[in-house]
Amino acid sequence: MESLLVAWFSRFGLVSEVMLQQTQVARVIPRYLAWLERWPTVEALAATSCGDVIRAWQGLGYNRRALALHRAARRVATGGWPADLTELEGVGAYTAAAIRNFAFREPVLPVDVNVARVLRRTGVDFSPEAAQALMDLGATVCLARIPRCDACPLAAACPSRGVREEPARKQGAFEGSFRQRRARVLRIVGEAPRPAAALDGRVVRALERDGLVTVNDGIVTLPA
Repeated sequence: MESLLVAWFSRFGLVSEVMLQQTQVARVIPRYLAWLERWPTVEALAATSCGDVIRAWQGLGYNRRALALHRAARRVATGGWPADLTELEGVGAYTAAAIRNFAFREPVLPVDVNVARVLRRTGVDFSPEAAQALMDLGATVCLARIPRCDACPLAAACPSRGVREEPARKQGAFEGSFRQRRARVLRIVGEAPRPAAALDGRVVRALERDGLVTVNDGIVTLPA
């Protein structure tokens, strides 16, 4: 029973952590729930086609993450969880640490940008058990530009109380961007195969390089 629970939690942890990469929680939650309803096990996800995975992912952005998650599921379904989770495609050091902490309950502290800010400002070496609290604190209270020190439970002993930082440079607007053009073409091709000549050629070439579409005899389709 314990091994089944570990597999269940680790599977869901992988999906949530990959979806949350560069995507807001509010956008992820409904898609995450729909994803798990459709593919409740690693084996179910591994057995589906790349095209179905890409269609289900659309709207979350950075669609290469869908392919990475699909390939990771196939790796786990055939060979189990690797000792080094970064061997899974799409899993970097932070995502691996988050899965190890939240899914496997290992004493590892995942450090994202919010946690790093709290650690830097307080100078405290927090234990891995505080991971979720640190993430919430950094996301809602210990903000970069306008920290809410009056609401912070650590403010009394914080050497950086009241310090403001310049926020990280934000990505350019989606409207009118190449990212929007990619999303539009991928959505169109997801509905039905299309002649390459009828689509944005530069976008098609970029999507093909990323493995998100295939082009055969001038027809663009999602991968099988």
